[in-house]
Amino acid sequence: MKNALDKIWNKVSGWYEEFLLILPNLLMAIAVMVVFYFLARLIKNGLLKLIGKVSADRAVIRLLANISTVAVMIIGLFVALDIMHLDKTVTSILAGAGVMGLAVGLAFQDPILNVISGVLLSIRSMPFKIDDLVKTSGYFGHVHRITLRSTIIRTLDGIDVVIPNKTVLQNPIENITLTPNRRIDIACGVGYGSDLELVHKTAIKAIESLDRDTSKEVEVMFTDFGDSSINFILRYWVKNAEEKYYLDNRSVGIIALKKAFDKEGINIPFPIRTLEFNQKEVLEAVSK
Repeated sequence: MKNALDKIWNKVSGWYEEFLLILPNLLMAIAVMVVFYFLARLIKNGLLKLIGKVSADRAVIRLLANISTVAVMIIGLFVALDIMHLDKTVTSILAGAGVMGLAVGLAFQDPILNVISGVLLSIRSMPFKIDDLVKTSGYFGHVHRITLRSTIIRTLDGIDVVIPNKTVLQNPIENITLTPNRRIDIACGVGYGSDLELVHKTAIKAIESLDRDTSKEVEVMFTDFGDSSINFILRYWVKNAEEKYYLDNRSVGIIALKKAFDKEGINIPFPIRTLEFNQKEVLEAVSK
């Protein structure tokens, strides 16, 4: 019994002596963690202000700030473990973190790419922002919302389309809002008996009085000989690229062109189809 108590006492005494030996390193490690904690808070507050200047998305700002806090605290933990002479533990943690990071990266590749794309899309220098009129990934409408994982496009008929951020960044983007003006194309045709010079002059005159971008000329270009008409394209520019303004001005242009042609007696023909019949076969069919 006495031998057992002596062994226990010796064991406890050994632990106590080892604790006294590592106490300075332990206190130093705790001090390092405290310093890194306050450093992490300082860096987080600085990033909140800095990122707020380039992104208005609060979720993105908080995400980046929290990532920076975790990164600083992990560095502090490694420094503290090194002070405690736990080099093997540090090596094991790094190896485990590497393997886990690779596994997580492969398993959640698409979600991670969507989050990274969402962060990039939230930066103010990116090609579009909320309420911009854009065409991307085959959809046309206003940017309704940008989240960490997806971009919501509200189409012109009021349907919300959720597009993964990765898809948005990997496809061409047409930002109509960034364009200061927009061209209107009106396709039309006139009868073969029309005076083409008069058509050209009348079409230009009809559009010149409209609300348009006067820095660019009205253009009329004849394109081809159709089945029942000589076809042309009428082109002019308006100062606002928004869809409603564009459609309203296109409608006004069509009305003005029709009125001008009616005034000048210029014919816009109906489609004409000529049918040829064998006279003998027709007579035989009638006699039956």
